[in-house]
Amino acid sequence: MAQVQFHMPVMRREVLAYLITRKDGIYVDCTVGGGGHAQAILEAISPEGFLIGLDADAEALSHAEQVLSRFPNKILRHTFYDNLEAVLYELEKVPVNGVFFDLGISSFQVDVERRGFSFQKDAPLDMRFDQSVGKTAADVLNTYPEEELERIIREYGEERHWRAIVREILRKRAVMKIETTSDLVEIVRAVIGDHFLNKSLARVFQALRIEVNRELERLQRALEQAFNVLQKGGRIVVLSYHSLEDRIVKDFFKLKAARCVCPPEFPVCTCGKVQEMTVLTRKVVTPSPEEIRANPRARSARLRAAEKIIPFEA
Repeated sequence: MAQVQFHMPVMRREVLAYLITRKDGIYVDCTVGGGGHAQAILEAISPEGFLIGLDADAEALSHAEQVLSRFPNKILRHTFYDNLEAVLYELEKVPVNGVFFDLGISSFQVDVERRGFSFQKDAPLDMRFDQSVGKTAADVLNTYPEEELERIIREYGEERHWRAIVREILRKRAVMKIETTSDLVEIVRAVIGDHFLNKSLARVFQALRIEVNRELERLQRALEQAFNVLQKGGRIVVLSYHSLEDRIVKDFFKLKAARCVCPPEFPVCTCGKVQEMTVLTRKVVTPSPEEIRANPRARSARLRAAEKIIPFEA
């Protein structure tokens, strides 16, 4: 694993500025990956501070263990981030001062051919972050009913040719099992042609990856758990890379920051809603032009942050 290349930590300075409220606090990196942001957090806090790092990818976690080996004030756990609450209570590290999410996929996962995340390399259609559990992308393509495939590619991929692509998937799987990334590339090419092929491939592969790893469902659960384990004044900071993730984060923060959720036509408030968070990023924070030039994969990143303003309840 020593030669594995993970992506540079995106918006490192901005993440630390929003996340770290006290140097002796407890922080959670829900997507530790190769350890880039985790290392930055550990360097920013004092030896009395503590970091819990989570990741569903065992290979990434193994690399992070090496990167972070000089820091005794941390624990890493192999798990999806919607197990956040259970892990923290097991470790007796509740409440915490900050929870960080760096969503999406790492450069390592894209670049390692056998993982099947990239349409530019021929590989088995796997796409699981945790390769020990769950359905693969091939399982999805070969067994899901037509309506489910249409929903996934339409909603998660935001691909306008979703209906034709699904028809071609059904036609292909009727005569052969769809097993490799090259098989899927040829299916999409048969519908799109070569002119806009890469954009459609990116959308279809994204859609399958989100479905295989249940990313949006897990994010919804994890955000609520992150809020639950924060102490008053603690913060959630999220880096997202496409509109579906960003919308979930934005809506979650908006709901927690609302003082009332009554319908607009109600003359007076009857809901009893209490404001629970303050949104710190009124406008989404994006990478600087200099960072994008140095790290092109940062170009789609969006940062949002919010602070809990009610007391922690065990």
